[in-house]
Amino acid sequence: MLADHYLLAIPVSALLTCVLIVLLRPLLIRYALARPNARSSHKIPTPQGGGIAIMAAVLIVIVAGAIFSPWAPVCACPEKGLRGLLSFYVMRDPVIIVLGAAVLLAVVGACDDIRPLPAIPRLVLQFFAVFLVITAKDVRFLPDVVPYWLETSFLIIGGVWFVNLVNFMDGLDWMTVAEMVPITAFLTFLGIHTSDPFAIFTLGVGPLLASALYGALLGFAVFNKPVARLFLGDVGSLPIGLMVGWLLLILAHNGTFAAAILLPLYYLMDATITLFRRLAKRERVWEAHRSHFYQRATGNGFSVMAVVTHVFMLNLALAALAAMTLVWPSSVVQVAALAAGLLLVSLVLWRFSHPRVTASVEVSR
Repeated sequence: MLADHYLLAIPVSALLTCVLIVLLRPLLIRYALARPNARSSHKIPTPQGGGIAIMAAVLIVIVAGAIFSPWAPVCACPEKGLRGLLSFYVMRDPVIIVLGAAVLLAVVGACDDIRPLPAIPRLVLQFFAVFLVITAKDVRFLPDVVPYWLETSFLIIGGVWFVNLVNFMDGLDWMTVAEMVPITAFLTFLGIHTSDPFAIFTLGVGPLLASALYGALLGFAVFNKPVARLFLGDVGSLPIGLMVGWLLLILAHNGTFAAAILLPLYYLMDATITLFRRLAKRERVWEAHRSHFYQRATGNGFSVMAVVTHVFMLNLALAALAAMTLVWPSSVVQVAALAAGLLLVSLVLWRFSHPRVTASVEVSR
């Protein structure tokens, strides 16, 4: 049963991530140590590069699933062996191209973690990776209104922005976990409880990717818990942004646009509002900073755990709203859920941007 394989992928991916982190950590301490600076949220040198373990675990689970799952098309391949299986996947399911582009971004991120790369080459490679993903499958939203080249260009620019905002928002212990675990969990259980969760995933690999990511993030969370012993690094945030962005794109393509917007709404609003505020101040937006709402919250009296708890609980509420849009797909419910999501995120952003008020308690004697 497919649901059993999706569920099995979660603990397997989590365990693989934990084992790989334990094995890699001595090397990361030696070669990828993030030292505190004026824009950092940490105060002691901490190794980064946990994304290597996440990517490796996801790839292992996907390959194992492609070979051993009941939907593995070994008998249907025109050419036998691994080469035939790979060619069949490339023709039938774009997840192979997505994984290849994710590996490319992981390499770019790893290089940037060790020695910062110039902004232009880094951005060019990101555009190339997103271009590969967007053009891997014909995804259209307004085919009768917008020309293909214009819609594709818009999707590529949006994809690059999503990849970067996931990277920008990975600036606090457990922040990526608090955001991406609810999203990947939602997509995983959507794949388990619906007969055809993503119509474009002809071989069932898409939901497996979601469950593998979900498990890997849970494994990483053990080491990233405040105070973190390990950071994700660009090697993890960039490919995670690409893979999750693609999963959300497919979700939106299948008529569930509201759910695809609601799930990452906190990241979208925090990062986008911050970008426009920095542009208005004529700041160099490609440089590191500490002006995101979640970063300002730590300066306004919120502990790291308080910030990520707010974000996690907010994302659970957004996931519940997204589920409502799937259960009741009427336009009224879609609009109401989006409005409620915008209000909830706005309230959290407002709370983060103001000093935390702690009531003092007087004890009578």
